[in-house]
Amino acid sequence: MRIGELSRRTGVPVPTIKYYLREGLLPAGELTSPNQAAYGDEHLRRLRLIRALLDVGGLKIAAIAEILDAVDDPAEPVHHVLGVASDLLVTRPVQQEDDGARDRAVREVDELIRRRGWRVARDGPGAELLVSALASMERLGHGDFGQMLEVYADAAEQVARADLEFVAGRTSRDVLVQGVVVGTVLGDAILDALRQMAQTDQSARRYGAAPSGGGEGASRDG
Repeated sequence: MRIGELSRRTGVPVPTIKYYLREGLLPAGELTSPNQAAYGDEHLRRLRLIRALLDVGGLKIAAIAEILDAVDDPAEPVHHVLGVASDLLVTRPVQQEDDGARDRAVREVDELIRRRGWRVARDGPGAELLVSALASMERLGHGDFGQMLEVYADAAEQVARADLEFVAGRTSRDVLVQGVVVGTVLGDAILDALRQMAQTDQSARRYGAAPSGGGEGASRDG
């Protein structure tokens, strides 16, 4: 297909596709003449992956390029590719005030990692973000939130196992790696959406609020 058809099938403007080609995010097409190139299904899949990481995953172009470099390197272990995607998804917290809350949160996270036997680095982005979040909760007067950690950790392990089991049956490395990356990036968006929906439902059940949005439940209660 020509670049115009690639644009029509994906909804991505031609100038944007050319930008992805210049940046190396999208591999070059097969030259059919000095000024024309043909693109195949692999370009279609890659372009859709780029847009999903950008539009749904919320990643920057530089982060997407880093992920795709790891995906395209056959020497990179799947575990490392997953680590690259995971690290780029987690925002490194800014340095916070030194009031003892951070030290207590560090000890709490260290103990959580030890207790659950997680093979993760304590100075990794996930652990650092958890430390920052727990310290902030204490400063806001909710230091007892730590008692929720086991519940959250149980849910996180269940989701993580499901993520990897979903792609475990893939025989091609390319498909497996892409599945892991997509599951990591877009899975976060899905999990956030489901949590918001579940919290809304539980709040309505607990506090008796009628469903909003004009759906079936709202009309029935109204």
